[in-house]
Amino acid sequence: MNRENIRLVALDMDGTITQHRTALEPQNRAALDALAEKYRLVIVGAGACARIHGQLGGYPLDVIGNYGMETGEYDREKGGLTIVESRSVTVEPQEAVRERVTRLRRQFGMETFAGDTVEFHASGMITFPLLGTKADIRDKLAFDPDRSRRRPLYPVVKEAFSQYTVFIGGSSSFDIVPKPFNKLYALERYCARHGFARGEVVFFGDDYREGGNDEQVYHSDFAFVTVDDYRDFPERAAVLL
Repeated sequence: MNRENIRLVALDMDGTITQHRTALEPQNRAALDALAEKYRLVIVGAGACARIHGQLGGYPLDVIGNYGMETGEYDREKGGLTIVESRSVTVEPQEAVRERVTRLRRQFGMETFAGDTVEFHASGMITFPLLGTKADIRDKLAFDPDRSRRRPLYPVVKEAFSQYTVFIGGSSSFDIVPKPFNKLYALERYCARHGFARGEVVFFGDDYREGGNDEQVYHSDFAFVTVDDYRDFPERAAVLL
């Protein structure tokens, strides 16, 4: 990475600049502020733009949500995020998905859960929450912090949902995303729209191993800075400052 060429800093959110489902902490906000003085910033996330924007306390940057199925641009005059693109893709009926998830739960021995067995998003993305849609955040964070419990299950979920791209998502779930959407595809489209060459972009992410939702970017020719603990983000961001 040639720091002098960088114009755009793209970032994952959960696990990279925040704890999962947790507000942006002061030290990481300060690191973003320092980056924003020199570069354009964009979040490339798995969740919806509004959730990401809210979790970041309305931080003034663009947001790509739902693996590129939604894009929000920050309007500095209005002081808020404007959704400029939103897609919805239906691959198959919800009942077929529910039946498949039920079979997987039986196979995994995870038939006890809180709330619903699966979450359907307006975009067409699906979340398979192993603990259920209403699980306590503390239980989610404690369930699989190093992903060691989900990695053995990943090939099975991936095969069951071969029409989609499957990620080990969040802290206790799998994200099941209509093709061709993923973070690499989303970042490429954003760069094309705003005129950034690949050599002018660096991506910060924590989830770059097999099944991780940053994996496609990590294996691409975009510069990539690994962040293995969100508390280390200021130190990792210092490579650009």
